[in-house]
Amino acid sequence: MKPQGLLIVVSAPSGGGKTTICEQLLRHDRRLGRSVSATTRLRRGREREGREYFFVTPAEFRRRIKQRRFIEWARVHDHYYGTPRQAVERQLAAGRDVVLVIDVQGGLAVKRQYPRAVLIFVMPPSRQVLAARLRGRGTDTQATIRRRLQNARWEMDLAKRYDYQVVNRRLQDAVEQIQAIITAARLRVGIENKTKRRPKT
Repeated sequence: MKPQGLLIVVSAPSGGGKTTICEQLLRHDRRLGRSVSATTRLRRGREREGREYFFVTPAEFRRRIKQRRFIEWARVHDHYYGTPRQAVERQLAAGRDVVLVIDVQGGLAVKRQYPRAVLIFVMPPSRQVLAARLRGRGTDTQATIRRRLQNARWEMDLAKRYDYQVVNRRLQDAVEQIQAIITAARLRVGIENKTKRRPKT
């Protein structure tokens, strides 16, 4: 029987680099699977259905909430985001580690349901750097950027409830640090499983 997979949550303020970091992790770690969230926001740039997100209408999203089809969901920046339950639990049951790229509200909701989940918060070096990154994306209005920066304050305050914090000063360093956390978590889980299977003497 395969051991249960490891659930890994990576969160950050908008513009903090969580998506880019996780793309690199998934590219180089074959044991990692990804969860594609559902959202009610419109597509950006070259985003594709089922790759970055599943894009649904607000009415459809609310229907799925009532059907308990999300592990977690939240309204963030005037849009709904949620993690589909069935796809994640199917991967975990098959022994695959799954990374969730979600906001802080969602991360804490996951921890309540899956106490062994590993929560990692990616911190920007400063608010000034975060603002510069948001403006550099060229995808948001000034009003949206101001709102995202306001939300970043309470998101970073809630980060103290996470298991780990990694400061994203340099992308490659942040990727390596998070990979080290995942490796350590796998070893810890492996030891727990071996202890459970140890025969009585």
